[in-house]
Amino acid sequence: MKSTLIILGFIFTLFSFLPFIKSPLWWIRVLDFPRLHVAIILSAILITYVAMYGLGDTSEKTMLAIWLVAIINEIRYIFWFTPVARVEALRSEQKHPANAFTLMIANVRMVNKEHQKFKELVLKENPDMLIMNEPDEAWHESVRKEFDARFPYSIKKPLDNTYGMLFWSKFKLHDSEIRFLVEDDIPSFYTVVEMPSGKKFDLFTVHPQPPRLMQNTETREAELLIVAKQAKSTKYPSVVAGDLNDVAWSSTTKLFKKISRMLDPRVGRGFYNTYNALIPLFRYPLDHVFYDPEFRLLSLRRLNKFGSDHFPMAISLNYEPLTEDEQKPPKADHEDKEEAEELIEEGLEKGEELNHEKQENGGQKH
Repeated sequence: MKSTLIILGFIFTLFSFLPFIKSPLWWIRVLDFPRLHVAIILSAILITYVAMYGLGDTSEKTMLAIWLVAIINEIRYIFWFTPVARVEALRSEQKHPANAFTLMIANVRMVNKEHQKFKELVLKENPDMLIMNEPDEAWHESVRKEFDARFPYSIKKPLDNTYGMLFWSKFKLHDSEIRFLVEDDIPSFYTVVEMPSGKKFDLFTVHPQPPRLMQNTETREAELLIVAKQAKSTKYPSVVAGDLNDVAWSSTTKLFKKISRMLDPRVGRGFYNTYNALIPLFRYPLDHVFYDPEFRLLSLRRLNKFGSDHFPMAISLNYEPLTEDEQKPPKADHEDKEEAEELIEEGLEKGEELNHEKQENGGQKH
């Protein structure tokens, strides 16, 4: 039993420290996700060891101290997404918000057949805008009639590779584009949204590839950081939303926020885990909304599941440019900007390789 605890302690301590390595290797980056799980499991191992065998000699005390440091290392990442931490995105104090809107995000899961259940949820929530990730043509056809009637403006790119995207809006859209920033079969959307008051903002929707078996993250990092730079340089205040396939506390997401100078409404409020809706013990915040300080938060909610492996999210914001200076987004320094450029360059090179492979294999083209 003692040997088993020592081996497990070593493994989970390694899980805690491996993500310090700035590498896109999937088996390293995937360890950004289970920070809470590693902290809990390693705490249980440490407590069990001390209860059964005491503190032991100097070598054992050193081992236990390292385990404790590994636990603290995990906690320092997730702490900021608990109600104990200071909030980053402030709530609106306006009693009657004049430039408010609600955005709903839902990764519908392409193989999910609960089309009617999803439609009922959307019609019940009645958002001003809706982002659907992973829809294929079957999903598009199943919701098109009702949603076209409810939302007069849209951008559509259904695909059968799990990276399709649909965007619906009650508000007028301008200069809409379907962009393929890194990979030829993974779209992102850009549009200028005009609110009923005439005020405008830029909206970017994204859904890059996740880290998974034999699939590294160069293209994910590149796509997110390209969007971060674009959002920072546009004429209007920006909102970035979608299934980022990354957790809120990862180094990539932190760098994204610094480059874009955007706020995360989860900070100081909670995890709002959206994936995996089908496995309660393993859930992470993968679906995000980031926005410029010109906006104030009205509400942030995780909605009921509808058959997908993701929970949908709904966020309500109000455009309040006069209070912009009261919110303090993170800021990139010279080193952050250099790192972002390097990651973008690496990701674009990897994207070219993948695009070439897909073309040779007769893969999907847009």
